[in-house]
Amino acid sequence: MSSAGPALSIIVPAYNEELRLPATLERIATYLKTCPGEAEVVVVDDGSKDRTAAVAGSFRDKIPSLRVVPNGVNRGKGYSVRHGVQEARGEIVLFTDADLSAPIEEADKLIDALKAKNCDVAIGSRAVDRSLITVHESPFREFAGIIFNRIVRLILWLPFVDTQCGFKAFRRERCKIIFEQQTIERFGFDPELLYLARHHGLRAVEIPVRWGHSPATKISMLRDSLQMFLDVFKIRWNSLLGRYPRGRGGQQSAGAS
Repeated sequence: MSSAGPALSIIVPAYNEELRLPATLERIATYLKTCPGEAEVVVVDDGSKDRTAAVAGSFRDKIPSLRVVPNGVNRGKGYSVRHGVQEARGEIVLFTDADLSAPIEEADKLIDALKAKNCDVAIGSRAVDRSLITVHESPFREFAGIIFNRIVRLILWLPFVDTQCGFKAFRRERCKIIFEQQTIERFGFDPELLYLARHHGLRAVEIPVRWGHSPATKISMLRDSLQMFLDVFKIRWNSLLGRYPRGRGGQQSAGAS
């Protein structure tokens, strides 16, 4: 890897993923062969109780740039993503779910959007074009997602129709500040990152991607959904209390396209 760092860092937050990681890392290894520049993979082990770290480490022969970063104890997906970004060296950082619900090949869409649209953040979306969904969630989960998105739009004034897709890319240097100020450590962290991006004048774009629901999802509809709703109000409260101080400037507005 060059001293200047790779062009792309792929961050995979993982908690008890020894069974799903092999297929995921195989597919990422294949994808990296098509990348025009250097790339690295950062697997963040979120205090797993199984062989997640060992399984990830066994892929270093296929992905020489792979690093396994431990959280030590279970902290949550939001913390894991932030930790991965802090450890990343790439010009662009992209995080993806360990089950590759959005195929890793869709990363090209986000990377191209960052470059072509001169954006700082590109988020994968299931709702912009639902015909790209290969496996749907249950009707109840989809309905809950729609309600959650409406609350996000109402409380945080974000323009996006899907903030929760676990597939997002960032220009690392320009977006450092939003990860430094991120406070939410579990599943409600996505709206906070997007709120902070707008707060700091960074430009974000929403891109439709292929996506398929995994029945092995770790999100609890009762416990995690309630916490995510509370997190939205926490973000607004943090903002009102001035807990997101403005730092270096970006562009003037963030929006969807």
